[in-house]
Amino acid sequence: MRKCRNLVALVAGTATLGGAALWFTVRPWWHRWGMDPDEAARPLPGDDVVPDAPISDTRAITIAAPPSAIWPWLVQRGFGRGGWYSYDVMDMKGSSADRILPELQDLAVGDTVPTSPGGGFEVKAIDPGHSLVLYLDTKLVRAQAEAARSGATEAAPVNLQAGGALMGVAQPTEFSATWSFVVEPLGEDRARLIERFRIRFDGGDKPWMKATLPLMGFGVFTMGRRQLIGIRDRVERDQLRPPTAA
Repeated sequence: MRKCRNLVALVAGTATLGGAALWFTVRPWWHRWGMDPDEAARPLPGDDVVPDAPISDTRAITIAAPPSAIWPWLVQRGFGRGGWYSYDVMDMKGSSADRILPELQDLAVGDTVPTSPGGGFEVKAIDPGHSLVLYLDTKLVRAQAEAARSGATEAAPVNLQAGGALMGVAQPTEFSATWSFVVEPLGEDRARLIERFRIRFDGGDKPWMKATLPLMGFGVFTMGRRQLIGIRDRVERDQLRPPTAA
């Protein structure tokens, strides 16, 4: 029995050290992927919505196209819309759009950018052609979940149900988060697409939260990085296409 306890302690200690190593060596990379430290630290639209967020991750990618070619891909995102241009098996029922969809180009403050049939992020602020700030908090999640339970929305596909179950276990009691996207020109034919995710929550000091937060953060980074690359590839591909004949 004593040997068993010692083995469990050894495994637990190894896992703790491994988690610490991941946090201190890998997290700085995903915390500001594609950014230099000075660029990552500067204020962006949406920072004031959750001003005291203890977690703020900023990532960016350079795209060989003007902002006007990037913006339409941002506006049409969402489940059941243009998709997320990421790993579709994780967050979509089908495939993300491979073209600009004119019918999905209208987006306004208060609209929902869905992550599932039952809800998603609320548009908190929008500066067409430049910035889009999405917002989510405990109150919104609960209201959307209640609507889903009442049958007001269709059931989520299995892949989203699995992800939702995981988030339900890991989700802190109260939270508020912003997900901001900013497009900045770099000359006439290049631009920076910047993504910033900020979250404030209660319960982050609990041991089980400390263990799960690095894994959740890495998951957000993995999907977000793929989304930035997916947008870049689509935009740059379109820039190379010959104009359609009238």
